[in-house]
Amino acid sequence: MDRTIAINIITEHVKSEVLLKHLIGVEAAMRGYAKKFGEDENKWGITGLLHDFDWEICPTPDDHPTYGAKILRGKNVPDDIVKAVLSHGNHTGIIRETKMEKSLFAVDELSGFIRAVALVRPSKSLNDLKVSSVKKKMKDKAFAKEINRDDIIIGAKELAVELDEHINFVIDSLKPISKEIGLNP
Repeated sequence: MDRTIAINIITEHVKSEVLLKHLIGVEAAMRGYAKKFGEDENKWGITGLLHDFDWEICPTPDDHPTYGAKILRGKNVPDDIVKAVLSHGNHTGIIRETKMEKSLFAVDELSGFIRAVALVRPSKSLNDLKVSSVKKKMKDKAFAKEINRDDIIIGAKELAVELDEHINFVIDSLKPISKEIGLNP
């Protein structure tokens, strides 16, 4: 699948700048893991780009990502990408089996959380962000309370990566696109 098609789908459905930045962040983290695992960086990146494209248009949060999967199928998005999108929602009952599916789940919440942590730092940069700072913020339940900490921990376990290593890897994956996601380079 061509990235241009994914961008067209996003452009059609995503209006929020915050959501767009999240999709771009997840794309970067997915590309990073694809490279690490010797997988198709383009396919994995597109999967990251599309995973939440339906968030703003779903009738209810429970309809996400099932609602979007129907749209993706109608646009002839490959089945493995659609399944990965479906599997990133625990409530769908779709079991994560492939590395791509597990990676998407593992980076989704964490990418957003890392960006949120960086935004409250004086530097607003990932360059000086430490794993310990991210973990400290994870303990603060009032901070970015909409982000599920258990999903971050479970995601690392499903991916068979130590949590500290996983956090550091995602930070490093986001650094090259800092400006695109609203952070200082």
